[in-house]
Amino acid sequence: MGDVSKTSLPAAAHASPLREALLAADFTADGLLDLLGAPAYTALARSETVPALRATRGDSPLDTLVRLFLLQRPVPAERAAAVLPLEECLADGWLTSYEGEVRATVDVRPYGGPDGQDWFIVSDLGCAVGGAGGIGSREEGVVLGIGGASTTLAGITVRRPVASALDVGTGSGIQALHASQHATRVTATDLNPRALDFTRLTLALSGAAPAGLREGSLYDPVASETFDLIVSNPPFVISPGARLTYRDGGMEGDELCRTLVRRTGDRLNDGGYAHFLANWQHTGDEEWQDRVRSWVPDGCDAWIVQREVQDITQYAELWLRDGGDHRTDPAEYAARYDAWLDAFEASGTKAVGFGWITLRKSAAAGAGAPSIVIEEWPHAVEQPLGPAVEAHFARQDYLREQDDAALLAGHFTLAAEVVQEQVGMPGAEDPEHVVLRQNRGMRRATRVDAVGAGFAGVCDGSLPAGRILDAIAQVMNEDPVLLRDRTPQAIRLLVEEGFLEPLPPGGRATG
Repeated sequence: MGDVSKTSLPAAAHASPLREALLAADFTADGLLDLLGAPAYTALARSETVPALRATRGDSPLDTLVRLFLLQRPVPAERAAAVLPLEECLADGWLTSYEGEVRATVDVRPYGGPDGQDWFIVSDLGCAVGGAGGIGSREEGVVLGIGGASTTLAGITVRRPVASALDVGTGSGIQALHASQHATRVTATDLNPRALDFTRLTLALSGAAPAGLREGSLYDPVASETFDLIVSNPPFVISPGARLTYRDGGMEGDELCRTLVRRTGDRLNDGGYAHFLANWQHTGDEEWQDRVRSWVPDGCDAWIVQREVQDITQYAELWLRDGGDHRTDPAEYAARYDAWLDAFEASGTKAVGFGWITLRKSAAAGAGAPSIVIEEWPHAVEQPLGPAVEAHFARQDYLREQDDAALLAGHFTLAAEVVQEQVGMPGAEDPEHVVLRQNRGMRRATRVDAVGAGFAGVCDGSLPAGRILDAIAQVMNEDPVLLRDRTPQAIRLLVEEGFLEPLPPGGRATG
């Protein structure tokens, strides 16, 4: 790939006619799938190019663009001229020419927006995604394109109209691009000036409004500003040293993630959301939940979800492969591996957790009653999860305001697409236990007793919770007073996890 940190990047002067040419050739996410077929398309997402090369041996405009911008293959200049505004692409630096052929200088990857938009993510050649074998670049200033982490963060972000949004560590501009659809003003920061240039190209080629681009670390470039939305896929990798700007935090352990989250409280407007991906250490003398709880800034509610845990050997091997170290001299690979384990041993790290952190600035949290939910959920979820994230905080607000008496006076409905499963031996008269399972959002499952199952089953908003419990007590021959005393906590859990939806006064669901 060469020294990417010194490579000049294209200009955006003719991004509009280039975009029109790409769309005219159906160089879109849907167009790629139709051309390549599902196996080659998904292989390309793993950075495996052979199936796509075999599928683009024709001479159609789309074949030409795929080979040029995604597969880094030269194409005859006359073929490129039939598809692209060639003179402008050469003048602006999107392409270079040599002996009658042209090559792309950057990776241009079609990306489908959430509302059917045709977007393009611009990144360094060969760095559109990571893939199982790593990106294959050890250049410090390399800028990656779209990948699993990027799409995860985009999916969990609350999308609502806001005046201002900030993308910290923007990379190739994926989060800034999403934010441009619902924020009046978007600001993007990055320590790597090449990343800001790539963000400019991504926004221009995607037909999005330009963002305010600021060079610097974390919140330093916006030290006196506040925002309604903050998103960051930071360089969260816990590594010895900071070889790769896009992934290595350069601070000891998980300090970069802690610093980023802690400083968010001063940059977030009241009612605003902040979304992060992060890694955190698991040490022998501290529970990981206590560690990340200490990161939550004053005045903020938080929802922290640990999605995966790797032991230190798995973690070191993952990121050594990401940087291409497994393809170096075996002695050099072993030395780097050893250094990684030395660093973990010195810090007492036994494993590393990966997950999502969502903050919301709230008056209740500022008054000393924050809602901080920390959980482990490695199971499949339904993306985009943004609506479920917003609903989570709305439920926390509701529960924070309700004592047990108010809860029993409330009306509830069973959330959409919740099903009941009865678990027990075949032929048994009664089930051993009952499970409520969601088919949307977090797709949770929770075990309930007969009272919980009966209560959830009849919640249609018509009766207050207390009246329902009185009826259940009569059917089950239980003391209604005792049942009212012991059930509110179970109702709180069902509400908190999204199985039950509280209705506003008057008995009608909101939204």
